[in-house]
Amino acid sequence: MEFDKLVHQPTRLRIFAHLYANGEVSFTDLKSELDITEGNLASHIQRMEDADCVSVRKQFVDGSPRTSYRLTDRGEELIEAHVQTLESLIDKLDE
Repeated sequence: MEFDKLVHQPTRLRIFAHLYANGEVSFTDLKSELDITEGNLASHIQRMEDADCVSVRKQFVDGSPRTSYRLTDRGEELIEAHVQTLESLIDKLDE
C-alpha cells in the first residue's frame, strides 16, 4: 500500500480535503480557513495546478481581483483514492 506523495503531504492534504468538501474556494478564504501563509498556500497550489489537480479562476468582484480554486476531476480522483487507501489500511488493522 502506497500513498500518493502529492496528496499525502500534510498541507496539501488539507487543501485537497477543503476543496473537496467545499467546491470552489477563494484564495483568501482558503488561506484563512487553513491558517497558512500566502506564500505557503501559493506554492502548494502551484504544485497541485502543475499536476492538473486544481483549476484556477481569476475574476474581478466589485472591482477587486479575486482568485479561486477548485479540484479538477483528476484532483477529486486522487483524494478519493487516498481516502480508499486509508480505509483499506484501517480495515487491515481491524483484522
